[in-house]
Amino acid sequence: MRLEKRALIVLLLSSVIANVGVVLAQNATVNVDACPGYNATNVSNIRNGFKADLVLAGKACNVYGKDYERLSLTVTYETDNRIHMKIVDPSNSRYEVPESVFPRPKSWDGNRDSPNINFRYTKSPFGFSITRKSTKEVLFNTTGYPLVFEPQYLRVKTSLPTNANIYGLGEHTNSFRLPSDNTVRTLWNRDAYGVPNSTNLYSDHPVYFEHRTTGTHGVFLLNSNGMDVKLQTVNGGTTLEYNVIGGILDFYFLAGPSPVDVAKQYAAIAGLPAEIPYWGLGLHQCRWGYKDYYEVAQVVANYSAANIPLETMWTDIDYMYERLVFTNDPQYFPLAKMREMVSDLHARGQQYIMMVDPAVGVKPGVSGAYDRGQALGGVWMKNPDGSDFHGLVWPGVTVWPDWFNPKTPTYWENEFRLFFDPATGIDIDGAWIDMNEPASFCMYPCSDPSAEAISQGLPPSRTSPPPASTLSLPIGTSVPSLTSNLLKRDNMYTNVLNPPYAIHHAADNLSARTAFTNVVHSNGLIEYDTHNLYGTMMSSATRDAMAKRRPGLRTFIITRSTFAGAGAKVGKWLGDNLSTWWHYRSSIAGMLNFAALFQVPEVGSDICGFGDNTTETLCARWATLGAFNPFYRNHNADTPIPQEFYRWPTVAQAARNAIDMRYRLLDYFYTAFHQAHLDGTPVLQPLWFQYPKDANTYGIDMQFLFGESILVSPVTQENVTSVSVYFPNDIFYDFKSYAITNGAGATVDLSKIDYTEIPVHIRGGVVLPLRVSSAYTTKQLRKKDFELVVAPDRSGKASGSLYIDDGVSITQAKTYTARYTYSGKQLKVSTKGSFDVGGLKYCTVKVLGVQSAPSSVSLNGHTLASSAIAYNSTSHSVAVNVTQPLTSSFTLKWT
Repeated sequence: MRLEKRALIVLLLSSVIANVGVVLAQNATVNVDACPGYNATNVSNIRNGFKADLVLAGKACNVYGKDYERLSLTVTYETDNRIHMKIVDPSNSRYEVPESVFPRPKSWDGNRDSPNINFRYTKSPFGFSITRKSTKEVLFNTTGYPLVFEPQYLRVKTSLPTNANIYGLGEHTNSFRLPSDNTVRTLWNRDAYGVPNSTNLYSDHPVYFEHRTTGTHGVFLLNSNGMDVKLQTVNGGTTLEYNVIGGILDFYFLAGPSPVDVAKQYAAIAGLPAEIPYWGLGLHQCRWGYKDYYEVAQVVANYSAANIPLETMWTDIDYMYERLVFTNDPQYFPLAKMREMVSDLHARGQQYIMMVDPAVGVKPGVSGAYDRGQALGGVWMKNPDGSDFHGLVWPGVTVWPDWFNPKTPTYWENEFRLFFDPATGIDIDGAWIDMNEPASFCMYPCSDPSAEAISQGLPPSRTSPPPASTLSLPIGTSVPSLTSNLLKRDNMYTNVLNPPYAIHHAADNLSARTAFTNVVHSNGLIEYDTHNLYGTMMSSATRDAMAKRRPGLRTFIITRSTFAGAGAKVGKWLGDNLSTWWHYRSSIAGMLNFAALFQVPEVGSDICGFGDNTTETLCARWATLGAFNPFYRNHNADTPIPQEFYRWPTVAQAARNAIDMRYRLLDYFYTAFHQAHLDGTPVLQPLWFQYPKDANTYGIDMQFLFGESILVSPVTQENVTSVSVYFPNDIFYDFKSYAITNGAGATVDLSKIDYTEIPVHIRGGVVLPLRVSSAYTTKQLRKKDFELVVAPDRSGKASGSLYIDDGVSITQAKTYTARYTYSGKQLKVSTKGSFDVGGLKYCTVKVLGVQSAPSSVSLNGHTLASSAIAYNSTSHSVAVNVTQPLTSSFTLKWT
């Protein structure tokens, strides 16, 4: 029977390959724009929308398979700012992103009679447009571009304004504003060392923002299959075209009209960002290649000796025994020493994070994680014949957890409980998950993983002797004080290993260096459909496992691979970059994509670069830029030179200076993160988010806003001490000197920027709550008093807020909130909440942009002594000693 079955499979595959050859031969001569498309019939109203049948309008093109003859269209006005459109096969249940992975919005309050955007359509041939009610603009228009819907090819094409401002469609290292001429954004997650330009990378976020001077709107295609999204300009006309190799068409159209509005509307679909622990905003240090526990501890001690604040120490796969997940090498990273090191870190108010990979080594009797998974009946992804799918990662031959298997969450939670047990294991504070595209080193077709493991030398051997068992940890327990569920579907696919439409995947084959696309999950779904979900599903499982370890506490998890919605549970680092200035520059656009568009705010690059050797000046500049990454981590690979910040005097000073600014601003930034969690307001923003009418800002991705009010303008070239900074038509104040820049919508050249500095400006119109000084750890920082810096706009007004909680709990029993308003030379501070802030106080209020010394200053109606007031004629600022408890509401007025 088995031989007969194999013969039948070979016969069927031969037939399929022959048919695909015919189809591909046809493809070369078919103009897809000339395909017949569909006619809309049987249109009927439903709650808040309508539905219709779409019937093939003529002779089928069959460009990459057989055209569906009949489809079903549903259009729903879910809110006044969101339209949901689905096109499906009514006769067969095609794959769509599972609700368990991407929960849909639960409540609708839209009204098709008064929306802010409208869905218009023509019946014959069917085409549709999205129009903005207030301006009558057409935002999305498929008229003239027929819909194509085949088993493994779905095509939707829209016209755009010439040279449209399109952002998103990541992950990528292209410019933040995508070029509108011959750009292909391919979405198929892969292990992408060096994060090369114009290729598909680790994550899949099929959403874009289009910005015009009249407003911003968003388009989100909820589809996890591989796809090309093409931006083309031909004969002066710009178009955007989706080419998708499976699933359904499931579009959400978002009205805006402001950029921040679109961000919030997308958050309502993808999920509001997770609230992170306060300590997660501190400095993190990691390296792949720390040879043993003593070297890890020595790095911690060296940061202390260099007086550079270090919040969290990380360890890469080096700690594992033969690179097996949920193990530690008993000679190089013995459990007793690891527990002692973590205990010392915790005593110092610091944290510890370790790498966890998804691949489980096939080492029976050696890998407990493998044995326990087998004991549950095998919680791994399967080949089509039901056998375990094998690939190749660091430990050699591996299997991968099947996140769709109902037993897998319990399995994963148990592995975290056992290995990271606070009483008997390594008590980590957060988790770092990698290689979860999923990545495999086995070269396609990977017919013999065991032989390839031998040829690739996996697992790699240690190259140094283990540390002496008598070594004492060099850390100590004190820190320095600073002086400053679905049914199996009939997918109708003919070839999932080599689909008829080939997306522009950077590898040779969709299955290259990853799980094969014909791998089967326990619920019948296949990797062809779900590949792009793997990293996000691992993220969710890891988040749940960490939450079980520490009930009630926020989790801190950083992942490499994500899908839409991942930010609701985890943060993301931008992958294995290189120590080059190009990677330094492109990291800014990468951050903006995730933080401003994709709703993954805890994001950052590997500071100073992961691969290749950094330079002193590059690392110094990156240390300062990194201080304005939401996620701030120095990390590099095992073969380049060491690059911890203390390695060079210039870099050490740059890090001290930048961390001083970051930590003094940390509560301002933490407040921004809290607001993002409440409504999706982005924590990082491109300039055009705040200056949407200024066309000069649309292409800027070498500057950005940290929160809504801190303008960051890094130097971007090697051996240069100047930078051209664009200042919109607004008032700005230098963060350190308070010097005023009256922006005129023009570029200004800043010079003499030391390698230890970064240009930072306060945007007029904000009241900033700053800590009076920095600290070595965030626990120390939370004990520092505050000062208020009032930076009025051109009308003399400013506002701001401060949010404080315990920094770690998921549910807060008590919180503290302050609101600041400044107008007419009067500052009002209003506080509420019962969170215990101890003896913290507002020490000083500084008002910027004051052209002459005030004649009188009063606090709550009482005139202050002249000794409490200091006017600086150079910076045109006045500092007032107020010494008010943080819990007090007060009014400060001057004349």
